[in-house]
Amino acid sequence: MLSRSTLVLQACLVLLKPLVALLLRHGVAYPAFAAALKKVFLEAAQDELRAQGAALTDSAVSLRSGIHRRDVREITRPVGEDQELPRQAEQPVGTLALDKPMNMATQVVARWLSEPQYLDADGNVRTLPRAQAHDGFDALVASVSSDIRPRAVLDELVRLGLAVEAADGVQLLQTGFAPRQGFAEMAQLYRANLHDHVAAASQNLDGDHNFLEQAIFVDQITAQSVQRLHAVSVRAWRQAFKTVMREAEARFEADARDALPHERSHRARFGAYFYSQQEEHDVQNNHPQPTTKRP
Repeated sequence: MLSRSTLVLQACLVLLKPLVALLLRHGVAYPAFAAALKKVFLEAAQDELRAQGAALTDSAVSLRSGIHRRDVREITRPVGEDQELPRQAEQPVGTLALDKPMNMATQVVARWLSEPQYLDADGNVRTLPRAQAHDGFDALVASVSSDIRPRAVLDELVRLGLAVEAADGVQLLQTGFAPRQGFAEMAQLYRANLHDHVAAASQNLDGDHNFLEQAIFVDQITAQSVQRLHAVSVRAWRQAFKTVMREAEARFEADARDALPHERSHRARFGAYFYSQQEEHDVQNNHPQPTTKRP
């Protein structure tokens, strides 16, 4: 029987393959990735030791991470051997400031997609007039923040490929948050979404939590069926998004009103995904059924 460490390693190697493919497509080869990964291992070891209340000495970090003590000293800046390592002042390279609120453009799109006054009778997003109407684009921006001019927000949405200004008003082009322009913004969403998805699945595997992390899987279907399932999934996500977004806004406002500042220390993310690929294997004479899958 394979050990737990071997099973986890094998699972992570499969998980890494699309990430490595992305790295290679953008000119990041193994040497650069391996050098950067050493720091990620070090930071993760420090986090584990802190969580256990252990001292952050060179030796402790080296034993936990497998990184030589010389490299530990070089990466964390010179400290005396077996002296407790200082807490890093800068943001770790392998993480993201995930506790920061969504940027203004994303907040505006979220409210546009979820608030009834910005939707038509069928629940689809409306083209919003620029005029000072209670249900216009300027009012939408003001409902999020009065510190930024609606014109500046509109320019940002247009730059990201999320909206366009037409003769009859502002039209939303993307029924989600992923910008089609602005690679830095797309990379930020990529990091944030996958970070939390992997974190939820990892803690579920360890048995520490029971986060929602499930999927529906079916194979041996046609390309036309895949397209149909994708369309159904998009519609299901839109409905789920509206439900959860409205509750998220209600909880945020209630906590801002009723909870003490030190109590408002948590964050949450809810998402969905759809993926398909053509498999190269012989079709068996069986009829598999869709299944839910939980890590």
